[in-house]
Amino acid sequence: MKFEAATIKDIAIALGLSTSTVSRALRDSHEISTATKQLVLEYATRINYHPNPIALSLKEKRSRSIGVIVAEIANSFFSQAINGIESVAKDKGYNVMISQTHESFDKEVMTLQYLASRSIDGLLISVSSGTENLDHLKALHERGFPIVFFDRIVEEIQTHKVMVDNFRGAYDATLHLINKGYKHIAVIAGPENLSISRERIAGYREALAHTRVKPGKALIKYSRYAGLQLQEVEQAVSQLLKLRPRPDAIFTASDKLTTNCMRVLKSKGIRIPQDIALVGFSNSDLIELLHPPLTVVRQPAFEMGQIATNLLLQLIESKKPVKEFERKILNTSLIVQASS
Repeated sequence: MKFEAATIKDIAIALGLSTSTVSRALRDSHEISTATKQLVLEYATRINYHPNPIALSLKEKRSRSIGVIVAEIANSFFSQAINGIESVAKDKGYNVMISQTHESFDKEVMTLQYLASRSIDGLLISVSSGTENLDHLKALHERGFPIVFFDRIVEEIQTHKVMVDNFRGAYDATLHLINKGYKHIAVIAGPENLSISRERIAGYREALAHTRVKPGKALIKYSRYAGLQLQEVEQAVSQLLKLRPRPDAIFTASDKLTTNCMRVLKSKGIRIPQDIALVGFSNSDLIELLHPPLTVVRQPAFEMGQIATNLLLQLIESKKPVKEFERKILNTSLIVQASS
């Protein structure tokens, strides 16, 4: 038997009322008596009646749905950010449609087209590592479509942006290694086109500058897919191990880079931290269970998701065009453990 959702008409027929009376009772209209409202609500609960979201969206000219595009849902940072997004969206009566790009620009474009075709009210996005052409985002933004960037932001589009202090997070991690006595500190970051990569490399450089050390180009490696592909991390680590003098510490500038770098070092028989220390960005809840436990820069991902969602809903629900935008920068925290 095909399932058919209960309708206002079903309630009206069962109770001998008009559909308009039932509709007003469900909306708690002052035109309907308290007794009739109670009768309608009790029956609606009994038959598991829920308003038709399509009908509501047509009436309100709003779907009460927002889209979220991230690189990878399995990434601990993005999964925590999504939890923050959903916590706010649920409270405000919005559904969340989540998609992942796996660091592919083409997938990002296709995903955005799909979400827009589903009539979402707005978009939260952390762009892919391959995103350099912004035409797909600019086209929507120029038509007044609400967009908020988080984590990986786009400077060219004027809207709300939520991120962490990438410079300070990288600076603190590198300075920690310097204070521990490490002399030859390498860094592996995401692609240069991402703002977070540039900011984290800048923080790394600034920390070294305080010791009057200028890092050679060979000590700085970039990962096209931000650590998502293990082979790419293996290549970067292998190149660093061939240097003379060999790095005695590595700073990794993203979640996937950190865990995959640890995996590669162990596969090559490199002891952490006896042979090479390791510090990196990571929001994994398992860092204390690793051997050795990792020293990490942790980001307030859940809070970032909450703030970004509140800003997006402000854009969606604003009665007039928003012309002043906020740039929220959150603090990171350095958790020192045995890997350094």
